[in-house]
Amino acid sequence: MKALLKQYLDLLRWQDIVDILIVAYLFYRILLLIRGTRAVQMAAGLAFLVMIYFIAGQLQLLTLHWLLGTFLSSIFLVVIIVFQDDIRRALIQMGQTPFIKARTIYSQAIEEIVKAVKALAEKKIGALIVIERTTGLGEFIESGTPLDAKVSRDLLYAIFHPESPLHDGAVIIRNGRIAVAGAILPLSTNPHISRRLGTRHRAALGISEVSDAVAIVVSAETGTISVALGGKINRDIDPDTLRQLLLNLLGFEENQRWWRRRIFK
Repeated sequence: MKALLKQYLDLLRWQDIVDILIVAYLFYRILLLIRGTRAVQMAAGLAFLVMIYFIAGQLQLLTLHWLLGTFLSSIFLVVIIVFQDDIRRALIQMGQTPFIKARTIYSQAIEEIVKAVKALAEKKIGALIVIERTTGLGEFIESGTPLDAKVSRDLLYAIFHPESPLHDGAVIIRNGRIAVAGAILPLSTNPHISRRLGTRHRAALGISEVSDAVAIVVSAETGTISVALGGKINRDIDPDTLRQLLLNLLGFEENQRWWRRRIFK
């Protein structure tokens, strides 16, 4: 055994180590990308078919083995078709550095969000805005009405206007764009939540408990602004504080801990 291990190590080149590390990192990034989306179930389905293919071969189930073999012979084409949205999003993310992402994708969106939240708060119009971060919110995005629109103060205001058919749900922002409106979020099951908190606040807490998303709530009763993050909620935040918090959470990580300590203490 030792001799075999020594022989293997002697054949191992530094290029092989780099190759293994790169492939492992790519698989890690893919898993992060598809986590929380339908791609997980689809990948599990493909893995199940591959397993059945090998079992059919071992049991000599010729017809089933031939059918699955014909299907899996075009596996790369199948993967591209099934995961086209995830692949496109991955390529977009790979072409951007964190600094460029913070400046080009989020900086303008953050300013529009803050302006919209301020206007909604002044008019006491209820709103719930969720910003996706690392954890995918695919299953919640599927529950809403697709928009794929640029983030703007006027559009957010129009969505949450009481006469809008989408005002009761949540807006989910992904990659600096409004992915959907009217999304349904899970309500928090925390028994220690204040009874004074309404459905929007409970939904904001709920999404922050199952993901690392940032949820912004405007109260329709008081017009106060709240932010939920990591299962905690801080109420009565002013627009300037909201702007700085979002900048830190979505691009300027060096200051994130200080702001999180100050706001979510």
